[in-house]
Amino acid sequence: MAKKQKENYLEKIPVRKEKFRFTESDDGLITIEIDNKGFFNRLLQLIAKKPKVSYIHLDENGSFVWKQIDGRRDIIEIGKLVEEHFGEKANPVYERLVKYFAMLQNAGFIEFKN
Repeated sequence: MAKKQKENYLEKIPVRKEKFRFTESDDGLITIEIDNKGFFNRLLQLIAKKPKVSYIHLDENGSFVWKQIDGRRDIIEIGKLVEEHFGEKANPVYERLVKYFAMLQNAGFIEFKN
């Protein structure tokens, strides 16, 4: 009987979900646009003046990582790029990336390739 090999989270390849648009400002910061669609969102737009589009503004670190998500790089490779770009101020790189990618996945912005 073959033993199932444990999956290494850092070897996962993140992929941005196509339903989210994003823009990049002149200073390189990313803003993700979320369309507030559906019955309850429409109701909140009428009652509570909720906007039709919400904007998530990423900071310098988040924007850099977002731009590295290309569907080919795994988290290890992205971590190396982060270390090269930010140096010591990125540490602890992989602990921070694991948390960041978990947040992106929980928010529905990314998924991981099998």
